[in-house]
Amino acid sequence: MAPAPPNTRECLLVLALLLAILYYTNNRVQDYLIVSPVSPLQHTTSHVNTLQEESPLLHNTRLTWGSNRVPQTTVLANVPGWSIIDRLYIYKGLVYVVTDDPDSVPEQMNMYSKGVEILPGKEAEDSRLPGDEDIRIIGTAEAKERFGTGASIIDGVTFLVNDHHQFMRHYYHWSAELSFGFWRTYSALDPYIPVSGNTTLPPPRRMLFNRLDAFHWRDYARMNQLVMRSSFPELTMEFIHDWDDRAKMGVPFVFERVVVADRSAAMLAYNFHRYQRTAAVPFTLPGSVNWWQTIRNDVVQFAGMDIRDGSSTTGTPVITYISRQAWGRRMLIKEDHNRLVKELYRLRDAHGWEVNVVLMEKMSRADQIRLAARTTVMMGVHGNGLTNLIWMHPTPRTTVMEFFYPGGFAHDYEFTARSLGIMHYGFWGSAFFTSPDLPVNAYPEGFQGNNIPLDAEAVGRLCYDRLTLSFEVDD
Repeated sequence: MAPAPPNTRECLLVLALLLAILYYTNNRVQDYLIVSPVSPLQHTTSHVNTLQEESPLLHNTRLTWGSNRVPQTTVLANVPGWSIIDRLYIYKGLVYVVTDDPDSVPEQMNMYSKGVEILPGKEAEDSRLPGDEDIRIIGTAEAKERFGTGASIIDGVTFLVNDHHQFMRHYYHWSAELSFGFWRTYSALDPYIPVSGNTTLPPPRRMLFNRLDAFHWRDYARMNQLVMRSSFPELTMEFIHDWDDRAKMGVPFVFERVVVADRSAAMLAYNFHRYQRTAAVPFTLPGSVNWWQTIRNDVVQFAGMDIRDGSSTTGTPVITYISRQAWGRRMLIKEDHNRLVKELYRLRDAHGWEVNVVLMEKMSRADQIRLAARTTVMMGVHGNGLTNLIWMHPTPRTTVMEFFYPGGFAHDYEFTARSLGIMHYGFWGSAFFTSPDLPVNAYPEGFQGNNIPLDAEAVGRLCYDRLTLSFEVDD
C-alpha cells in the first residue's frame, strides 16, 4: 500500500522547522567572527570575510548581538608585546578586551602600553605602563551597557603597531625587528610552514599605526617601503588620523583578528633582556623552522630573482664583504680593510669562489636583495647593511661574520642570523666567537669609531673552514 501524502498541518510544521534552522544559523554566524584559527587560504590568496562565507552576496559591516550576550574576546596567543586576538574592541580611542573570565587573558601591560617614546630609567618605564585610558578588560554586561547592540567590523587580519615613531625609520628595526616579530607571532597559527614558504595564513588586510603619522615609517634608503609592498602587495596602511576618525565617531568597532605589536610591553620579557631585541620574544611561541621563508621568498622574487637561484650547499660559494669604508663612521682601520680585500681575492683566485666587495649605499634596492639571496658568507662591520642577511638562503655553509671593536658587542645581527638557522661569528681583531659562548652587550669607547682592527688571515681561515666544512661538526 502506498504511503499517504502529507497533510497541510505536517507541511506547515516542516516549513516552520526549516525557517527556525535558517534563523538560528544566521544568528550564530553573526555572533562569532572567527570560527577556526585560520582560513584554508594560501599566502597569495585574498582573505574572505568569515562573516560572509555563508552568504557571499551579503556584505556584513556590523557584528550584531541585539539582546544576546556580547561576543567575547579570544586571545589566541600572547607573549609580552606580541598578541594574536580575535574580537578586540575599540571605542572612543580605548581598547577593550571583553571577557567574563578575566583570569583567562593576559595582564594589560603584557599586551599594550601608552605607546610613548622609550627613555631609560625606572621612572620612564613606569610612565609607559597602560592605564584605564588606554586599555580595559571588561565583562559582557558592562560591554553591552557601553557598546549597545552591536559594533562595526574591521574585517580580516590587522597588524596593529602601538609604538612611537622612535625606531620606525630604520631598515633593521623595521624589517628585522618589527616585521620579524609580526610574522613570527602570526606564524604560530601555522607551525608547519614548509621550506617553500607556502602557508594557510591569510595575508593581513591592513597595518594600523595608532601613534604614528604617514611620514614616519619610510627609511632614507627606501628599504622599508620595498619590504612591505613586496611581501604584502594588497596591504593598506592606516595611521593616527585614521585611528582618531574612528574614535571621534563615538561608536564601537571590533577587529575580526588583530596581531598587536607593542615595544614597551615586549621590553618586559626575559628574552628581551637577554638579547635586547623585541623580535626575540615571540620565539617562545610554536613555529616552523621555515617560518621566514614566506616573506623572504616574496621579497626575493619581487626583486627579480628566482628563489631557486639562492646559495646552495654544493654550488659555487659567494662571499660578500659589505664595506663601510666610505660611510665615515664605524669603519675598519684602513690597512686592515685593504688586507681583508686582498685575502678575499686570494681565496677567489685559489678556489674559484665568487667574491664581492660592495658599498650597499651605492647599490639599488633590488641589487642588494639579489646579491644577499645568492650570498653564502656575508661579512662586515656592525651596521645596517648586514640587515640584508635576512634574504640569505640558510644552508649548512651559510655564514655571517660581524666585525666589532674589541670588547664591543650587540645581539642585533647575531640574533637575527641565528633565528634563521644561519651561523654567526663575531670578530675582535684575530679572535672570534659564536653562540653559545657570546659576550654581553657592550659599547666601549671606539665602538662607533673608525679604527676597528681586524686580522684578515683569521677571517680567511674561517671562510675556508666554513665553505669546505672542514671543521669538526657536532652531531
